[in-house]
Order: sequence, then structure tokens, then C-alpha cells
Amino acid sequence: MSRLGKLDATTHTPAHTEDFRMGYRVSSTWHTPLPSLFLLVPAPSPSLHQLWNPLELRGLTSATWSEVLKGLKGGGPSGGSSGGANGTSFSYTFHGDPHAMFAEFFGGRNPFDTFFGQRNGEEGMDIDDPFSSFPMGMGGFTNMNFGRSRPAQEPTRKKQDPPVTHDLRVSLEEIYSGCTKKMKISHKRLNPDGKSIRNEDKILTIEVKRGWKEGTKITFPKEGDQTSNNIPADIVFVLKDKPHNIFKRDGSDVIYPARISLREALCGCTVNVPTLDGRSIPVVFKDVIRPGMRRKVPGEGLPLPKTPEKRGDLIIEFEVIFPERIPQTSRTVLEQVLPI
Repeated sequence: MSRLGKLDATTHTPAHTEDFRMGYRVSSTWHTPLPSLFLLVPAPSPSLHQLWNPLELRGLTSATWSEVLKGLKGGGPSGGSSGGANGTSFSYTFHGDPHAMFAEFFGGRNPFDTFFGQRNGEEGMDIDDPFSSFPMGMGGFTNMNFGRSRPAQEPTRKKQDPPVTHDLRVSLEEIYSGCTKKMKISHKRLNPDGKSIRNEDKILTIEVKRGWKEGTKITFPKEGDQTSNNIPADIVFVLKDKPHNIFKRDGSDVIYPARISLREALCGCTVNVPTLDGRSIPVVFKDVIRPGMRRKVPGEGLPLPKTPEKRGDLIIEFEVIFPERIPQTSRTVLEQVLPI
């Protein structure tokens, strides 16, 4: 809320009055864009040192307001009792015409002539709208550009093409030890003129880390085709496991399917289990082995992705081979030996 400064009933000399008018004009111009607001408090005699803060209403006392109202009605301070430097006093008499009072306070109906000057051919004219000297009237305050130029039309924003996906096939041995893959791609590129296009080959290098899981994505930003109207797509490689002739992968574990005979399953056996690094681990089984049973060899699987120094397990999965026929003599023996 706007606030007006304190008013008192001291009087001023004509020289002080002219200073008052100029100060009131400057201060009012800064604090409100509406000329009608200038007429709200036409103080009869404010102190000169208070002219620069004319918006503080809270400090007014009832006595001060009484003096203001007297000034509005033409009473002003009591005649000449509070004289200025030359013994003269100042008071204002309201004549019933706010435009005349406005002109008397500001030296004319347009308070902005002092700061902006008059337009050609308008000197001495009776201007009802003090803001008409602005380029667009009152609307100019909201529509004026104030030195910041706007483009006539915003340029069209380029959109990036969808990612281009390729499979990256790796063996379990490469995941076990890590490897480097070099992938050759062909893409279109803009020439320096920004219009014509050339075909270009490029080698993308991928460092496959130990233990990377299937489905790991490697992204090369903006390596797709480039035109004058697009942002090149990202090239994405998705890790895929090559089928292995011995092992199957289960996360960081590897599964070795061991095929044994029925006699080995019943009587026990020793299974030589191969590893991904070319070793062979003999594992002895003395108990009965059931079809589909699993046994673990700890720490002989793939490296863990986040902690490559640790490894998963090597899992032996048994497949028991049953005979197609049993001779009659063997069947008689088995009937006597095997429990019911």
C-alpha cells in the first residue's frame, strides 16, 4: 500500500513554494502512474525535507489531518501567524476544479513535460491525458519493449532421433577376463556448408569389463545420421551372451551339465569339472545322485560386476542316463539287491 509522508502546518516563502512544487512533482511521478492520485493529498504546506518520502500515512496525527482538510477547504493555516523568512505565509485554496489544482501544482496539465519534453506541435495544447506523450499512451507501460528486442519468430527446435540399437555378442570367456571390442559403423555427416551430406565410417571402441551382465548397455551419444533438420541419434550396444558349447550362464554363476550313468548315480563317481580358464577340477561323489540334482563349486564362476575380484559359483547339474534295456540276469540281481 502506498504511504504518504507526515504533513505539518508550517508556512513557506514563495521560493520554498517553488522548491516544494518541483519536489512534489518529481516524487509523485516516481511513485504513481495515475495523475488522479496526485490530487488525493494536495498538502497546504509540507516540510521541504519530507518531500522525498511522500508515501507514509501512518505518521499522520489527527491534528495534522485537520490542517490538511483546512487547506483543502481553503482555510489553510491561520493568517500569517507562522511566517517564513520574509514574514509571508503560504496557503492553498481549493477552487473546485481538480484539473486547475493539478496544473497549479505541476505548472501544467502534463507533469512529464519536464522530463520528456513536448512532442512537435503540441506546445501550449490542452492535454487531458498527461501520459499521451508516451509512445503508446498508458498501454505503453506494459507493451513497451524497453530496449529488449524480440525475434519475429522463434526458430524451430531440432528433435533428436530415437536411439539406434545393436547387439554386442560376447563369449563367457571374454566376460570372464574382459576384452576390447571395435565396432565399425557408417553414418551420415553434414559438410561445412551445413546443407550437403557425406557418408563417413567410424570405429567405436568398447571396453568390456569383467563380469558384465547380459543386457548391459553401452551408449555412444549422437553417432547416428546427421542432417540439417535433426539431432543425431545415440548409438546403443546391448551386451548379449554367445551360446557356449559347455556352460550355461545364470547371472554370475556358470552351470556345467554333467551326464553320468545309472551305475555312477547309484554307486558314486568322480566328475572332472572344466573351468572357464581351462582348468579341470575333479569332484568326488559317494552318495546316490538323483536326476537334476545340483552341487556347487564355490568361487569358480564369473567375476561379480561391482567387485570383479570376487566370483560367482560353478554349478554342477546332473543328468542321469538310464539304460534302454536290462538283460534278464542283471534284472534278477537288481531285484535281489535294490530295496523295494
